Amino acid sequence: MFGIFRKKEKIEHKEELQQDEIVTQKEPEETERNSFLSRALNKTVSNIKSIVPQRQEKIAFDTIEEILIESDMEYEIIEKAMDGLPELITKAQLRHRLVMLFEHAPVIDNANMPQPFVELIIGVNGAGKTTTIAKLANMYKKAGETVILGAGDTFRAAAIEQLSTWADKLDVPIIKTKHGHDPSAVAYDTIQSAISKKIDHAIIDTAGRLQTQTNLANELKKIVKTCNKAYEGAPHQKLMILDGTQGNTAIAQAKAFHDMVGIDGIIVTKLDGTAKGGALFSISNQLELPIFYIGIGEKADDLMEFSPDNFVDSLLDEIYT
Repeated sequence: MFGIFRKKEKIEHKEELQQDEIVTQKEPEETERNSFLSRALNKTVSNIKSIVPQRQEKIAFDTIEEILIESDMEYEIIEKAMDGLPELITKAQLRHRLVMLFEHAPVIDNANMPQPFVELIIGVNGAGKTTTIAKLANMYKKAGETVILGAGDTFRAAAIEQLSTWADKLDVPIIKTKHGHDPSAVAYDTIQSAISKKIDHAIIDTAGRLQTQTNLANELKKIVKTCNKAYEGAPHQKLMILDGTQGNTAIAQAKAFHDMVGIDGIIVTKLDGTAKGGALFSISNQLELPIFYIGIGEKADDLMEFSPDNFVDSLLDEIYT
C-alpha cells in the first residue's frame, strides 16, 4: 500500500519536473519578446515615467489622461477609453479599456494558406517598406518556409537596388526589372515563378509615390488586378507599412491607401525612434485594421508579431505596482 503511494509521489514529482521544464523552455522566448518590446517602447515609456516616476496601485484620472495625450493617442480615442472610469484608476480597469481598443480589428485566419501566399507591400517612400520586406522574408525562412521577392517599385532605382542587396544577404530569389519598367509585369512574373517553383511566400514591393495621387491609385489597382490574373485570389494580403515616428499623422496615409486598394493589415516600423507609441491605439481603432507586426532597427531579426495584450502590459507595468 505504501509502495503504491510512493510510486504515485514519484509520478507526481516527475509531472512537476516536466511542467517546470516546459515553463523553463518558454522563458527565453518570453524574455526575448519582453526585451524587444522594451527597446521598441523605450522612448514612449520614458515619456510616461516622466509623468509617473514611481509605480502606484491607483493613478488619478487626470494623470492617466495626460499620459495618453503625451503618448500621442488621439483625444477622441482617449475619451472612448476613459469614459466612466473612476477618479482613481487601477491597472486592471485601465488595461481592460486599452486592450478593448484593438478589438474592432478583424481576426485574420492564416490557417490553410494558399501556396504561394502572395503579400503586396504598400506604403509611402521612407516608411521602411524595403527593410520590412527583408524582415518578413527572414522570418519566413527561419520558420523553414521558402520565399521569393518582387521588386515592384520600379519608379525608384534605389528601391530595386536595396531589395536586391537584401535578397543576396538572405539568399532568396528576386524578380526585378530595369528602372521605369512596368511594375505589374514584375508582380506577374514573381507569382508565376513562385507557382512553378512551389515557393511558399511571394512578397511584392510597390511604389510609394508617383506624380499624382491618382497615378499612384491607378498603378496599385493595376498591380492588384494583375496579381489576381497570375493566381486567382492573389494578393492574399495587402500590408500597409506605417512609420511609427509619424504618430497619428500616419492614419491619414493609411486611410488614403485603404481607399485605393483596401488594406488588410498594418506593420508599424521605427517604433524605437519615437515617444508616440500611443498612436498604435488610434491606428488600429480608427482604421479597424489589425496590426500584424512592429519593427525596430535595421537588422533582419528586428520584427515582432504584435500582441495587444503584451503591448498594453509593457506600458502599464512601468507605472503600476
